[in-house]
Parts: sequence; structure tokens; C-alpha cells
Amino acid sequence: MTTRSLAGPTPLALPELRQLTRRIAADVRAGRHEITVDPDHRWYRLLSSDGYVDVWLISWAQEQGAELHDHAGSLGALSVVRGTLTEHRWSQPQRSLRTRSLRTGVSVGFGLGHVHDVMNTAEEPAVSVHAYSPPLTAMSYYRIEAGGLLRRTRSELTTEPEKVTA
Repeated sequence: MTTRSLAGPTPLALPELRQLTRRIAADVRAGRHEITVDPDHRWYRLLSSDGYVDVWLISWAQEQGAELHDHAGSLGALSVVRGTLTEHRWSQPQRSLRTRSLRTGVSVGFGLGHVHDVMNTAEEPAVSVHAYSPPLTAMSYYRIEAGGLLRRTRSELTTEPEKVTA
């Protein structure tokens, strides 16, 4: 972990967030955290929270996802515990979404300005661990307009960032 200022919370860097989500994902695989798969709504649980980082455990039944969003002033990371998630992330140079599959064991980090959606398109439920530093307090949501224009549709203050589902 990095040295933190005594004046206030300092966010964790992306490598630290990825390492944290990998460590918690190993705990989940070892059975240290209960998981619920809800076929109607994406299930989530806040595992830990302090002034530096929030850690969430999320299950995704088939076709459950989060709409296109950013993480305001927070850095983030996720590790897939089991299953496969599909991430569509905004590419400004291409003015379009790029798609990648995040399979069991994969960890990714996302910096400021990262706009993405995440979804489980597979039949098998997926489980993932997410961490945000500093803890999320706001998120903005987007749509892509003709000509590849990314348009913000709304911004929300939040204490439960995983509550919003598509």
C-alpha cells in the first residue's frame, strides 16, 4: 500500500485496487463470503468500507448488467470470481464501444474518465469483486448518439453504486 497523507484519505492506485480485488476474490472462492444469485435483480453486498476504498461483492444472473456509466472521481478495479462478464468500454479515439470478455480470474482496473457497462450474457451466473477508491459518491450515465457522440444523460449522487441496474 502507498503512504497516505495525514490530512485526509488518499485513494489507492490501480495496481493496489487490482491486488485488493484479487485477494478478496480468493476469499470468495474459499467460501468466506456468502453469495446469492437473484434471477430478477443483480445482487450485491458491501464487504468493506473506509475513507479510502469500498469493496463490493456482486452476482450477475444471465442478462443482468449495469448501464453505461463512469465512476466520477474514483478509480476502480474488478476481479471475476467465476463466470464471464462482458465489458463494453468507451474508446474516444474510435468514438465507439470496445468489447472485452472478462473470464474467471481476470482482474482489470479503470482510471478516471473510464466509461463502461458490464453485463453477464452467459447462461451461467457470474460473480465479481469491485473496489473503488476513494469510495464512490457519484456516477454519471451515458448514451451514444449518431456520429459516435458520447452524451451524458444524468449524474447521481450515490452511497450504493451497485444498486442501479439496466
